[in-house]
Amino acid sequence: MIRLSRLSIPIAMKVACLVTVCIVLGAPSSGQTRPKPAGEDVPIFTDYRGVQIGWLAEDVRKKLGSPADKGEEQDFYIFNEKETAQILYDKATHKVVTISVDFANGASGVITPQQVFGADIEAKPDGSKHKLVRYPKSGFWISYSRTAGDTPIVSVTIQKLTP
Repeated sequence: MIRLSRLSIPIAMKVACLVTVCIVLGAPSSGQTRPKPAGEDVPIFTDYRGVQIGWLAEDVRKKLGSPADKGEEQDFYIFNEKETAQILYDKATHKVVTISVDFANGASGVITPQQVFGADIEAKPDGSKHKLVRYPKSGFWISYSRTAGDTPIVSVTIQKLTP
């Protein structure tokens, strides 16, 4: 049997009130969402052309077709003169560990920061952009980079987190 002293009852009531206040204030009101800290939220961008981290090399090749350069640890795809992709595989398991895509200036269907992170990225004074977010719960990180200049190159990389 648990005995509560006279002092513990007021403390317990204060703790209960504090917890209630935290829950009420911490819950988003209807129609509003609070942004989660980077690295803790669920990624928006999880695949490229349907290919995801952890896929087997043979499944990637079925999905994307025959690569321009095929290897045991890496495939290189050229979809057109302005869009290329590198898919890297774990040497032992032949599963995808990295997906890296490059879009040259003027490419159609260029992946945007909004598609990757849900919002734009602030450009540096030279016009370049870069952001990397780790998603530990999903087991990978995502990077978006855009070079400066009149003919920017956009690179998007998804890579498995290593323990």
